[in-house]
Amino acid sequence: MAHQHDPCIHHPRRTSSETIRPLVVVLILTGCYMVLEFLGGLAANSLALMADAGHMLTDVGATGLALFAVWFAEHPASQQKTYGYYRLEILAAFVNGIVLVLISGWIVYEAFTRLHQPLAVQGNILTLVAAGGLLVNLISAGMLMRTAANHVNTRAVLIHIFSDVLGALGAIIAGLGILFCHASWLDPMVSILIALLVLYSAWKLIEETTHLLLEGCPHHLSVEEIESALTGLHEIRAVHDLHVWSITQGKEALSVHIVVDDVEHYCPQLVTKIQTILKEKFGLTHLTVQLETPDFEEDTIHF
Repeated sequence: MAHQHDPCIHHPRRTSSETIRPLVVVLILTGCYMVLEFLGGLAANSLALMADAGHMLTDVGATGLALFAVWFAEHPASQQKTYGYYRLEILAAFVNGIVLVLISGWIVYEAFTRLHQPLAVQGNILTLVAAGGLLVNLISAGMLMRTAANHVNTRAVLIHIFSDVLGALGAIIAGLGILFCHASWLDPMVSILIALLVLYSAWKLIEETTHLLLEGCPHHLSVEEIESALTGLHEIRAVHDLHVWSITQGKEALSVHIVVDDVEHYCPQLVTKIQTILKEKFGLTHLTVQLETPDFEEDTIHF
């Protein structure tokens, strides 16, 4: 059985200041403005502002969890946790998604209550505070864009922030409508739209993290294509027990049993050939390849 791996899998990743610093700044910005937005919501009697403040609370929680996960993932692997703590990032993102669903439910409930019992809303305060929230969210999103592609938890924070950007735009529209047209019903209606946006983002996040936690095949890879590439080799008779999964985002692993066509192909050279194909064609480097003879498939060879 041959085993090839990326050294980063078993050794702690270096903490990148390019990942940590933006999260810290975003945490401070959103935390401070969350308090201001909540107080503004109370002063303006605006559910849209309080809902957005509630969403900002999840931003704070998401950012805090992301920082914790990045820090904790640096801990080296142990005898009990042989992959280290990479999965903490996935778990934190999954929790963020669940919290978003709960916040969305509360917003919808309060909004329908207000539609039946409209309350006066201070449009000027709503518009001003929402505009400030929009600015904070745009700054935060810009800071996180560079690292979001490679870190699922940073992307979770970015999803929160993008939802907040849309929510802030809706709150601004509601504020202007109340200020100039006295349309108080816009406040709960915008709140419902914010909740739907949040719910959609939460569902996508829960779906992705659940797929990772269940060790599903990464979306950019195909088990059928990998199997076809392997069985295309004349030395290979059959492939079985082929598994492809993600340890965390960007850290894929593969294990496979190979039945060779002839005993003479039962050798390290074939394993090297398989590893080269999997690396060059599919970008897989953390590999476990087990060879089996055609006469006795339970035989194994170790290289």
